[in-house]
Amino acid sequence: MNTDKPAAPVEPRSFVHPDGRLHDVGGHHLWVEQAGAGETVVLLSGLGPAGSHVIFHPHFDALAADHRVVYVDLHGRGRSDVPADLRAITFESDVADVAALLRSLDVGPVHLYGFSYGGLLAQALSLDHPALVRTLVLANSLHSPEMWQQNHANINRELANQCPDVWARIEAMRAEGIASTDPRMQREFAVAAPLVRFFNPESARRLATEPGARNAELYPLFCGDDVDFIIGGEVARIPDFRPRLKDVSVPMLVLAGRFDRALYPALQRQFLTFAPSAEFRVLERSGSFAHVEEPDEVLRILRAFWARAEAPRVA
Repeated sequence: MNTDKPAAPVEPRSFVHPDGRLHDVGGHHLWVEQAGAGETVVLLSGLGPAGSHVIFHPHFDALAADHRVVYVDLHGRGRSDVPADLRAITFESDVADVAALLRSLDVGPVHLYGFSYGGLLAQALSLDHPALVRTLVLANSLHSPEMWQQNHANINRELANQCPDVWARIEAMRAEGIASTDPRMQREFAVAAPLVRFFNPESARRLATEPGARNAELYPLFCGDDVDFIIGGEVARIPDFRPRLKDVSVPMLVLAGRFDRALYPALQRQFLTFAPSAEFRVLERSGSFAHVEEPDEVLRILRAFWARAEAPRVA
């Protein structure tokens, strides 16, 4: 990988938005898109806490053949409304918004698919609003602020070892007191992101995006302005779910990418220590974005998991 030059511009992945509209949940207007019919699957997105639902397009299109698929933009992200003060967005407010949305949709308990930050929301919903949740899937997710810190430590170690020229520039800027969320620093981290986050670095080109898909102003406020080294802000205040995971009352599945060099499979497997009844699956040709690199396999695993969850238990 040549890291002496900026990465070549990538054409955004083409996709078609399903029908969508704004939903009023306690004064916050959340953008929601829906496709298909059947049991309801709600997708909660990641890319840190700043990404929109676009990260799921078009990779979940095929699921709408037999499920009602619900895409959600959290408050202040994507096409949802943005508060005058972004500091009003907290983890607790995100959980409350999604819980209110699920009630307003009036579809009964749903299958929750939480990707990255969305998985933290999904854990909170499953524990604090269990009547709203049918099953829980955690994909490339975290159980605590401690795990979020480990995520960045792992990324930095990979960068230092695999891209020493990039890391040297990052260290030089850090010595000058430049925070990791500074655009100059973020450009350096982005150069090597495909190597760290994907089984095949070329898969990064399969990520969809659009203007406004990521709230760059929210990211440092929510995560701390030096989050790539030390987590801060709202992230440091997210609950540690490990002591409570044994109380999750719905079927739970954890998905990990074999080549995820940030949230290693060994870290993902920690969920089983605290939720022994959970299932654990590793996607063999994926990094952090299994739904992008192996969408057919992800959907096959999900359908099989949901079928088992619905099967009558033998006494």
